[in-house]
Amino acid sequence: MGLITWLALQGLTVGLLWFLIASGLSLIFGLMNVLNFAHGALYMLGTYGALTIYMATGNFVLALAGGTLVGAVLGALIELLAIRPLYGRQLFQVLMTMGLILVFDEAVEAIWGPYPLPFAVPAALQGTFTVFDRPFPVYRLFIIGVGLTVWLLVHLFLTRSRLGIIVRAGVEDREMVQALGIDIRKVFTGVFALGGALAALGGAVAGPFEGAHTTLAAENLLPAFIVVVVGGLGSFTGSLLAAILVGLTQAFVGYYAPQFALAVNIALMAVVLVLRPQGLLGRQGG
Repeated sequence: MGLITWLALQGLTVGLLWFLIASGLSLIFGLMNVLNFAHGALYMLGTYGALTIYMATGNFVLALAGGTLVGAVLGALIELLAIRPLYGRQLFQVLMTMGLILVFDEAVEAIWGPYPLPFAVPAALQGTFTVFDRPFPVYRLFIIGVGLTVWLLVHLFLTRSRLGIIVRAGVEDREMVQALGIDIRKVFTGVFALGGALAALGGAVAGPFEGAHTTLAAENLLPAFIVVVVGGLGSFTGSLLAAILVGLTQAFVGYYAPQFALAVNIALMAVVLVLRPQGLLGRQGG
């Protein structure tokens, strides 16, 4: 029982980090049908942005806020400058966002260098506690708490606020939203900013967990896409459930059969595509 609980906490830690990337990615693709390969780079830039602010100020809360703001601004700029001229031209969108990955990778190496940088755990979140005689870092519990809190706040925003309802309506029926006289272009930019903020927040929170290095985007983008597919396009809560499922699968298989750890979530995605192509909470035909 102790080992199962410990592995479950490990899986929740990783899964909720992937949730922060995948949730924004799912909303962007669900609303705008844009496959944004540069989304993982915003996660990486959130880490580096938070690290820079933390080193300058020593304030971890300010570092998280600054890293998140970096993602929101870059997300909005990507939509305005790179994606908006390419709506309806998916191949060009894919090529553009893949090109942006290279641009961001080179920018990170030019600014921070090609070598990994340490990101210290804040003093208040250092230490471990015991889970059935097994140590579990306090900071990983913090990651779990941030992920669940973000889900709750964004869920309330999407379901209780006027702007959130417009976003949800746009995911379901973009033409109807336009017919109501709502400027869908502003909604698009706002969703890109929200998605970028969520990804960058994930990167900022992950900094003390993973460190800052130039492979963060590549390492986390594929799991994020798997979460999007399993959860269902456009479903924020579906992304949460899928991320937890993918994280738990990764943790348990990685412990008991590490030789299959890399392939297990791809197999899980394939099973979902066969049995329920719209994902766990995606709409039929989405």
